[in-house]
Amino acid sequence: MANRQLLIIDAQFDFTNPNGALYVKNAEKDTERLAKFITNNTDKIDDIRCTLDSHQPVHIAHPIAWVDSKGNHPSPFTMISEADVTGPNAKYRAFNPSWQTRQVDYVKSLAAGKRYALVIWPPHCLIGTNGHAIDPVLQPALRKWQDEFAMIDFVTKGSNPFTEHYSVVKADVPDPSDPSTNVNTSFIERLQQADEILIAGQALSHCVANSVRDIADLFGPDQVKKFVLLEDASSPVGDQAGSTMFQDMADAFIKEMTGRGMRLAKTTDF
Repeated sequence: MANRQLLIIDAQFDFTNPNGALYVKNAEKDTERLAKFITNNTDKIDDIRCTLDSHQPVHIAHPIAWVDSKGNHPSPFTMISEADVTGPNAKYRAFNPSWQTRQVDYVKSLAAGKRYALVIWPPHCLIGTNGHAIDPVLQPALRKWQDEFAMIDFVTKGSNPFTEHYSVVKADVPDPSDPSTNVNTSFIERLQQADEILIAGQALSHCVANSVRDIADLFGPDQVKKFVLLEDASSPVGDQAGSTMFQDMADAFIKEMTGRGMRLAKTTDF
């Protein structure tokens, strides 16, 4: 019998609820559709894996980590490039002087690895807060599935303060002293047992895109045909005024991965 797994990425209150700290536009509708899909297809899903963005307030991608020449913290959605942190005219420095070298090296590593530029996010998905929890609209559907004597595989990511961890597979810049930032081989091994992997969650432009790309790279080209993106259960981070960057990132991800063999479907197709 074919094994169908559902991968839910960061369906947490801070992303999915309009009152969340980093609300993703339309995510509440995505979550409603996903919950209905799970409720209607409980007996057709063999495994559910949920990732949880899990941050400390002090984090390299939060305003608290950086200050400008006047001692002001950057506003959320500020982008910090290598040029902004190096040279005599550097725009930003580490708030904690003892972290200066490490934070500058991190920004350099992002550029060298051609990862996303550093974006300063509103503090979100803080461990122990309501914003960290699975969206309450989704919880009853997950519980219904669990009541069939099944256990959800919850996978946390992002608690290291020195690196972003968009992808469930690995951090943007792995920390040699922290194994949790390296490739999560046990997660990959569990996911490889699937014949079909349904993908949903937030945000399409960031954590969904990076997770799926990294999984695909480790699975190999012949396995990408297992992937099915539930396109009505995932949305990109909302762009700031005058920008289409995040939407463009989501569009580029879909184009790339469908070109590699990923399929698209809606939650109502099952």
